[in-house]
Amino acid sequence: MKEHPEISIIIRCFNEEKHIGRLLEGIMSQSKRDFEIIVVDSGSTDRTLDVALSFPVKIVSVRPEEFSFGYALNYGCSHSRGRFLVFASAHVYPTTDSWLENLISMFSDSRVGLVFGKQRGNSATRYFEHRVFEKLYPTVSIPIKRDPFCNNANAAIRRELWERFRYDEELTGLEDLAWAKRIIDEGYYLAYSAEAGVVHVHEESSAQRQRRYEREAIALKRVFPDSHFSSK
Repeated sequence: MKEHPEISIIIRCFNEEKHIGRLLEGIMSQSKRDFEIIVVDSGSTDRTLDVALSFPVKIVSVRPEEFSFGYALNYGCSHSRGRFLVFASAHVYPTTDSWLENLISMFSDSRVGLVFGKQRGNSATRYFEHRVFEKLYPTVSIPIKRDPFCNNANAAIRRELWERFRYDEELTGLEDLAWAKRIIDEGYYLAYSAEAGVVHVHEESSAQRQRRYEREAIALKRVFPDSHFSSK
């Protein structure tokens, strides 16, 4: 790895042995090669780390009792060296070898502080989730976006902005929207790349999905006090 790579790819994971290998294979096949990979593990008990270590990655660990989404992101970023910080969930994988290039290219506009890419499901994805992906992640890119919706399962930010504005470690979710709102308030905007696509494999049980809705509802009321949220 270069001493000062252009890009740091940060992957948060917990018991992702089933999926992380496919993500890392997809990263290693990218046309853009100037990157490092940092895996932030929060106490995996399966073969996640064994799989990850078969690739050129740096592994850092956070204790499960200290975990929050924002804390894990900040911890991974603090161990990175890249000018751009790319975030990928351990259960996504790129659909093309130009994913990384397409994600980073939108930073050619100096006022873009965050770029996020398209997400789609796979054959195991529920019907309603396919519809949600299609609604939230359109087939046409948006070079200037002034609302804070984004998703850190497939996103990139400028390191200089992260150094000014760390992720909120107290939030129970939606740390990505909170951060986006902060940089918009500072005069930056977001961009959406339909060409930087990933497949997002969601294999949550009903109970896990309900807990996620509840965490995000709590966070939503803190970030956007006047908003209303429903899991239905």
